[in-house]
Amino acid sequence: MTRRRTVPAAVAALLLLAGCGTSFTETLAADDTPSAAPSSSPAPPDESEGIDDPTCPAERAAPDPDRPVVDLDFRLSDDGRTVTGTETVVFTPDVDTDEMVFRLVPNGPGAAELGNRITVDDVRGDDVDQAGYEDAGAEGPGGLYVLQLDGELGAGESTEVELDFTVSLGGSGFERLGTADDVSWWASGFPLLAWEPGVGWARDPFVGILGETASSPVADTTVTVSAPEDLTVLMTGAQDEPSEPDDGRRTWTSHEPVARDVSVAVGEFRTATLTSPGGVEITTGVLPGSGTGPGELADWASEDVTELADRFGAFPYDTLTVPLLPDAGGGIEYPSSILLAGASRAVLEHEVAHMWFYGMVGDSQFRDPWLDEAFATYAERVDGQVSQEALDRVLAGPGDVGAAMDEFADTGAYFEAVYEKGGAALVAAREAAGPAPFDAALRCYVQVNAWSIATPADLATALADLPAATDVLVAAGALDEDDLPD
Repeated sequence: MTRRRTVPAAVAALLLLAGCGTSFTETLAADDTPSAAPSSSPAPPDESEGIDDPTCPAERAAPDPDRPVVDLDFRLSDDGRTVTGTETVVFTPDVDTDEMVFRLVPNGPGAAELGNRITVDDVRGDDVDQAGYEDAGAEGPGGLYVLQLDGELGAGESTEVELDFTVSLGGSGFERLGTADDVSWWASGFPLLAWEPGVGWARDPFVGILGETASSPVADTTVTVSAPEDLTVLMTGAQDEPSEPDDGRRTWTSHEPVARDVSVAVGEFRTATLTSPGGVEITTGVLPGSGTGPGELADWASEDVTELADRFGAFPYDTLTVPLLPDAGGGIEYPSSILLAGASRAVLEHEVAHMWFYGMVGDSQFRDPWLDEAFATYAERVDGQVSQEALDRVLAGPGDVGAAMDEFADTGAYFEAVYEKGGAALVAAREAAGPAPFDAALRCYVQVNAWSIATPADLATALADLPAATDVLVAAGALDEDDLPD
């Protein structure tokens, strides 16, 4: 999400401070003082705990009852290189429209370069008139797939469509999709509904840098995977026990009622499952020859889930799966699932933080990438000692934190502005406003904007009583003056 993605191999140990030989994460981690003891109450805890603002709602915002309903039926080929599937979508817009737009993430530049590809093979629906691809800066056959409806679909009206598709899985490099010895994985490996509630269809172009450009609503999602019987499936959602073997295959099913996207990993996983102190069921999987055991990985994930829930409110999902993929130096987050490409504690914590920032509090990853990546970087550690000199050095770096994806010249400039400078800006804003009021304001921001697609103006509203914080964010180019409430 991905992403959402942290790529330590590309920027030293995670995110290098400008002109400094230590990572932003390592600098913040200089103080090893333990965080507050984790809550041991059953999930979900009281999300309002620690929020002193009487205007903040006592309960987290609920997902839209008219959100899309998505059923995904995947079949992985015996050789692990092809996924065929059918996607069924019940869509109820909140703005009138006469079309439906799906984003074909596997055709984006980075994924396609590694041999990944998705095609739509057939479309069915009573209201569908015609369908076709749009380029959107992706590789052939295109980055968007558009269904033209035979009339206007009014706000509050529903339509149902089915799309058959084929996904080719490429090399094992650091991407959302791939295949290697003992494992295949695909995330965003289906036509992704590109709707921004209250706004309309997101037709943003793909870009040639390492980052995300999607915008999608949460959906009530069911996933079914048919795979060779000797393999284990780890995916988004709460998983049922697999079916009994039938003709050499088993079927795995999961359900996630608030998924913006879906990831699936299928391989020779050795797994471990534990329940965090907050009641989150965590399942991890490692491949043969891994130097990290599944129990150790589950302990790491539980610690991160617990620590971040203390800071941002209850973990957004009932479950979390973490398949450990071949070490390619990074991680990619998806709702209630993380594709972890290498056993890194820092990367895992970054991706767990994305469960709050993008998974639950969404954003347009093309327009406002900092609203998830800067927050996930900030979340890695805010309680360590970091010198003002180090913060000032990063904050003086080039680029606006709040720039859109097409405003960055390359991946390095994007990482430097969004991850490094953005994370530093949030640390500096917290110091300027005071840790307690800033933390309370962020918890309220999460409460109010849960399951929506947030904007910088939503964050500015949450920080309205902390002008010292907003001054820092405006100076860093994260917020514009127009984002600030009157």
